[in-house]
Amino acid sequence: MAAPSLLSVRSATSADEAELAELDRSTWSSLHAVLPPPAPPYEPFFGERHPPEEFLVAEAAEREGGAPRVAGYLRLAPATPLASNSHVRQIRGLAVATWARGAGVGRSLLRAAFDEARRQGANRITLRVLAHNEPARALYASEGFAVEGVFPGEFFLNGRYVDDVCMGRSLDPA
Repeated sequence: MAAPSLLSVRSATSADEAELAELDRSTWSSLHAVLPPPAPPYEPFFGERHPPEEFLVAEAAEREGGAPRVAGYLRLAPATPLASNSHVRQIRGLAVATWARGAGVGRSLLRAAFDEARRQGANRITLRVLAHNEPARALYASEGFAVEGVFPGEFFLNGRYVDDVCMGRSLDPA
């Protein structure tokens, strides 16, 4: 499939499990993952700690009336279960299919996450990203995220220590 020309973002449903699980496995990379590559038998994609309600799904079609394909997903969850922190949402995963990269899928998912977080009553959104993931860090910065902290050498990946970067932004109207 060529880069998508028609893109929409919606909430996930349990029916998306197989397709999202496959996308998650096919996009695994040490650029963003701190766990080893997934291997059979695979864990369920959705579960008690990561229900479908926490996911936004980007669908893309090449042309009007064309069948949409899952182009990416974003997991948006409360930062903690604490009432005192209920105004914060955290991005806990973002994946874009290889065939859909560079077409605005990640940006569309982020903007949909901002809207969804506001709808849920949040006024702040945070995330963590590995320091060596330059493409993701650039995308987040372009969407208003700022570095708010760094855990130096937090992970040992591929024979080297990698910083964990905490980023956040306000969801207040500009």
